Amino acid sequence: MSENTFPVYTADAIVNFYRTEVLTGQEAKHFTKSDLTPAPKPESVQTLYMRVLHLLYRFRPECHSMVPLLENIQYPVYHEGATTILSVYVRMRQFLPMCLVYDFSLNDLLAPKKQRTLTVLSAIMNFLHFRKQRMDMTLEKQAKFRADLDRLQIYNKGTLEAEKKIEMLTTIPPEQQAEADELVAALSELQATTAHEYQDVNAKNDSIAEWKTRIAEKTQKLAQVKVDVSNLKEDIGKLKSQIVESPEELKSQMEKMRENVKNIKTSIEGTDGCVVELQGMVQNVTHTEAEIQQMFNLLQDLESSMNNTKQRQEEHHELTAQYEKKQKELKNLCIEEGQLKRAQAMKLDKESKQNIRRQKKKEMKEQHVQEVLGQCNQIHQKREEMADKIQEISRETQQLKAKIQSLRDVCSKETEKAQALYDTLSTSMDELHWRIETHTADLKRDVTKMSANF
Repeated sequence: MSENTFPVYTADAIVNFYRTEVLTGQEAKHFTKSDLTPAPKPESVQTLYMRVLHLLYRFRPECHSMVPLLENIQYPVYHEGATTILSVYVRMRQFLPMCLVYDFSLNDLLAPKKQRTLTVLSAIMNFLHFRKQRMDMTLEKQAKFRADLDRLQIYNKGTLEAEKKIEMLTTIPPEQQAEADELVAALSELQATTAHEYQDVNAKNDSIAEWKTRIAEKTQKLAQVKVDVSNLKEDIGKLKSQIVESPEELKSQMEKMRENVKNIKTSIEGTDGCVVELQGMVQNVTHTEAEIQQMFNLLQDLESSMNNTKQRQEEHHELTAQYEKKQKELKNLCIEEGQLKRAQAMKLDKESKQNIRRQKKKEMKEQHVQEVLGQCNQIHQKREEMADKIQEISRETQQLKAKIQSLRDVCSKETEKAQALYDTLSTSMDELHWRIETHTADLKRDVTKMSANF
């Protein structure tokens, strides 16, 4: 006990704990700190131990005083006082090793000491705290187990509903089967037409790009021709200022200039025709671009519908994956349920066997109790006889006490009278002694006078 593995509490903490957790009713009200300190009372310590045993093992305090009448014992009444203490001692010796107290002795019940009782009660208090904590943990585990069972039922319902939804999603009703086939055929046709249109659009885009390159080349050539014409006009102006005008040369130059103008007009007319053709091509291209935009919108709608179908397929795949997971969880839960059922069946078998044994033990105990009750009745009869004898003896003792009291009263009166007589005698003796002394003094005086006269 020198090195404890549990804390030793103060007397106030121990009193508060045992008043709230162990004792009930009037016992809790009357239990105070003075029962433990400075000198513990054996009765209060014994009642504490009895209440602890009743709390833990349901062993009532009245059962400690029952004498085991397996043998014929003379005067079993005299054994009842010792049986309670011995029963508490035996059961505390069996219980306290669980509280890590191994040296409990009979002296701790009959003449308890302060520090010793405080350590034992602290050990029991520590064990009760541990027991309460473990009971709370077991209750939490039971609640979790019940919640898991409820969750399993909810999961089973959810899996059944998911299976129904998957069946509803996967199975196409016969009324909509024809529409689904038509939609699939229309989708395939649209895909083929869109591919063909894409090819036409790509070809037209290539042709448009070629025409744009040609137009750019022609525009470059026109710009070059305009630059050349401006340069020629400047050269003509310079030549007019420098060269003397001759009619023949002027005619030849004018003809050349007319031919050049004709060539330029023909080239301009050709370029205008090309521009007109290009404008028509551009209009056609814009018209085709509008048609392509419409097709592109249709394709976007198709893509959105395809995306919706893909999303539905992904949802279907997710639901199938969830369904597989739920099935796996269901299998695991079914396995656990089977294990739990087996364990429960084993427990039920054990409980049934234990119930049969308990029933047999009960029958044996009832027989034993009936025998004990018969013996108890005999003992009660003997007890009543002894109680009658004790009552007679108590009456005689009371009568003797009354006689003794009356004699004491008489004696007290006689002693008072004797004391009064003694007081009177003592006063009279004092007076006699005084008189004798005075008389002797007078005689001495007379003798002295007589001797003087003689």
